[in-house]
Amino acid sequence: MLKSELRLAYLAKRTSLSSENIDNLSLKIANALLGMPIWHYSYYHIFLSIAKNKEVDTNAVMAILHGKDKHIVVPKVTSKNRLNHFLLTDATVLMPNTLNIPEPVEGIEIPEIKIDVVFVPLLAFDKLGNRVGYGKGFYDCFLQKCRPETIKIGLSFFEPVDKIEDTHEGDVKLDYCVNPDRVYQF
Repeated sequence: MLKSELRLAYLAKRTSLSSENIDNLSLKIANALLGMPIWHYSYYHIFLSIAKNKEVDTNAVMAILHGKDKHIVVPKVTSKNRLNHFLLTDATVLMPNTLNIPEPVEGIEIPEIKIDVVFVPLLAFDKLGNRVGYGKGFYDCFLQKCRPETIKIGLSFFEPVDKIEDTHEGDVKLDYCVNPDRVYQF
């Protein structure tokens, strides 16, 4: 399938999920992450969920990171297709931006090269580690600036498709994708 077709199909699939389903599935994803060999790093980048878009709720993952005393880094949209990254602290004030994404107002900026693990939002993914996002290119641009060894983990409610047909060289593949039932490694 093409990215545009997958976007429409998976946005519709998400729309059918209830709040209770999202909570249960998100908790299963967080629990699956606990069994992965990723917890010896320091800097973890995580997206802040957009509830109205019925995204994976990352609050349980953030609770795990807090419990393991990790540095949590969150994105802020600063210009077209660009993200800056800020350390999430007790003093961080979050406000929704024009896309309704919660983001820090200000804070301690963290360069991409310091980030060890990135939890990547997505709509769909394939069995090769390719992903489909919302189509703005924010994460592909960001992930290209990270170190090659930075671990990229997609979070999804759904199973992979066989193949995304229209990938290109600017797309950054995932290392893992976690859904409620399985951890996929690429």
